[in-house]
Amino acid sequence: MQVNNYLNINRAADRLMNNATGSPVRNDSAGMSFEDVLKAKTAEPEKETGVTLKFSKHATGRLEDRNIEITDSMMERLTEGTVKARDKGIRETLVMVDSLAFIVNVPSQTVVTAMDQTETNENIFTNIDGAVIA
Repeated sequence: MQVNNYLNINRAADRLMNNATGSPVRNDSAGMSFEDVLKAKTAEPEKETGVTLKFSKHATGRLEDRNIEITDSMMERLTEGTVKARDKGIRETLVMVDSLAFIVNVPSQTVVTAMDQTETNENIFTNIDGAVIA
């Protein structure tokens, strides 16, 4: 039943819940709750940015040798810094996160080395074409 070119609420609901063949409309979330869908969309920034960082063997060794622990927040900022570098066309970047310095090869999305800022020799970084403070 239509009143002033509007469907009544029951017909609108029926039309929304069923496609033209009368079968239920498929739900892309495959039965996931709204909360699950929201968490999935907000908890995975690498999917939105297209960046999933990996650590080279050298960088992993440096982190272990120096007892450097990277928190989720720090990893998020490192990823955001890499995205900013990528968006500016930087290929080899220095990303500063708190007192840590990371050299990232942007095209390969690989952290090449990591160090505590106090351990850098004379605070000179070579072979980079940009820097980001995240």
